[in-house]
Amino acid sequence: MSDSDRQVKITFEPTGRSVWVLSGTSVLEAAGRCGLAIDSPCGGAGTCGKCRVRFISGIPEASPLGSELIADADLQAGWRLACQTAVTKDAVIAIPETSLFAEQLQILTESNEVIEVSADDLPNGETTCPVELCEGERNFGIAFDIGTTTVVGELLELPSGAERAIAAGINPQVSFGDDVVSRIGRACEGPGQASELREVILNAINKLVDELCEKAEVHRQEVRGLSFAGNTTMQHLLCGLDVSNLAQLPFTPARKNCFQADAAEFGIKAGPGAKIYVMPVIGGFVGGDTVAGILATRMNKADGPVLMIDIGTNGEIVLAAGGELLAASAAAGPAFEGARIACGMRAAAGAIEKVVLDKGQLHFSVIGGGEPIGICGSALVDIAAEMLRCGVMDSVGRIVSDGDCPEPACEALRQRLRNDDKGQPEFVLTEGNGSPAVAIKQRDIRELQLATGALRAGVGILLKQAGLEAGDLQRVLIAGGFGSFIRRANAQRIGLIPGEIPHERISYVGNVSLHGAKWVLVSTAARKLADDLASRVKHVELSADLDFQMAFADSMIFPES
Repeated sequence: MSDSDRQVKITFEPTGRSVWVLSGTSVLEAAGRCGLAIDSPCGGAGTCGKCRVRFISGIPEASPLGSELIADADLQAGWRLACQTAVTKDAVIAIPETSLFAEQLQILTESNEVIEVSADDLPNGETTCPVELCEGERNFGIAFDIGTTTVVGELLELPSGAERAIAAGINPQVSFGDDVVSRIGRACEGPGQASELREVILNAINKLVDELCEKAEVHRQEVRGLSFAGNTTMQHLLCGLDVSNLAQLPFTPARKNCFQADAAEFGIKAGPGAKIYVMPVIGGFVGGDTVAGILATRMNKADGPVLMIDIGTNGEIVLAAGGELLAASAAAGPAFEGARIACGMRAAAGAIEKVVLDKGQLHFSVIGGGEPIGICGSALVDIAAEMLRCGVMDSVGRIVSDGDCPEPACEALRQRLRNDDKGQPEFVLTEGNGSPAVAIKQRDIRELQLATGALRAGVGILLKQAGLEAGDLQRVLIAGGFGSFIRRANAQRIGLIPGEIPHERISYVGNVSLHGAKWVLVSTAARKLADDLASRVKHVELSADLDFQMAFADSMIFPES
């Protein structure tokens, strides 16, 4: 095994989260794999010095840029720049509060560090907790991100917002369809089907509540409040609201305001008198998760144009420019979650999550370090980008045959090209040791093109409405659990992120839907701000835009290098 194929274990403190990555992976990327968003305003160029971390063990040599920006005494103490430091052996790394993105929030950004709220960000400077607490007893709350594919919950101590446990699981509604359109159709078949969709998500939430309480050694009776953020369809199904209008233009939500209820009556087992809070929504397919994202990133206060792309099954796009907020939803589909991909899978043990081409050889990073059994979305982006660069796939997404390979393509890549048992071209990643081959098929590329094309076209429409070019953007925020794992250069190569944007303007902000849900759990003022933001955002319905279909068709073609 070569050094580039070797896996190393990285543990981040104070969370204690660990991840296995390929030797040579940057600390910045490894932290993203753990859901820890390290702030890197320069986009990993090593010029801002904001991504400082301290190696507790496995201390590597300092990079040239790190040596310039970090004092000698701190270098001796193990301080390094996350963006410039590659891990080559097992290590324990401490991430300080000042290096985490969105450090102004008075809740944990998935680390055990309490963050301050800036009164300027909130109406009237209020920071009181909206949850009714019991004096003399322990008080806890749970924030949930209800995604189309996954559900994530985080248990917080109230009123401080200190994290105590986090858990995630598959949204069981996937059995009714892997996108919102399928679930809307199922719910519209009759009240029984709508009730069934609600029942399965409530069961999943109650199981996560049990898991979180067990992890943190908390009694259910001590849970005083719960908050939820999700796209409009997910929130409507959760609340038992009619989704029939979401099946046809103009896709009007049954309710746009926040939803509050008694937890027990709602169907969630918590402490006596516990209340639930569901985020307000913006429009038909732009929901509470987008409101939560704007709230958490404070992009509404940006000086220059800022774009946020939440990459997922139901991709959301928000543009802040000239004092206005524009938002749209692009039906990216579940390709980024590994669905509808022949060898696709979620980011779980056995999934290839990273692909690197080095001197003509492909190297893989497998979650858990074992034999690969499939690929997840981040690897799909990597593979497509490398295939484009090497010429084994053209700009229209056609996997070329061995005989059509361009001259520069190396023999090692040519040998990976073949036809499957149906005569369709595929690119083989690994044959495995007695296990089925893991390969990218032509139809997988088509699914990726649909996903990237929808988001790329949506970005173009919002920029056009604001009278901007992509190069005018001062910052691009990549949100979502999946978004934290994609590589900038590869995402730009396939058109997922505008190629005109310098890397230093691109930042990963993690699961901002969950961050926003946590904020409204601990701050009354945050709830008021969420209501204000939801009412201010201009909802752009892409399906009603005359230019969208043409833009979508054009965006299906990968950008030229």
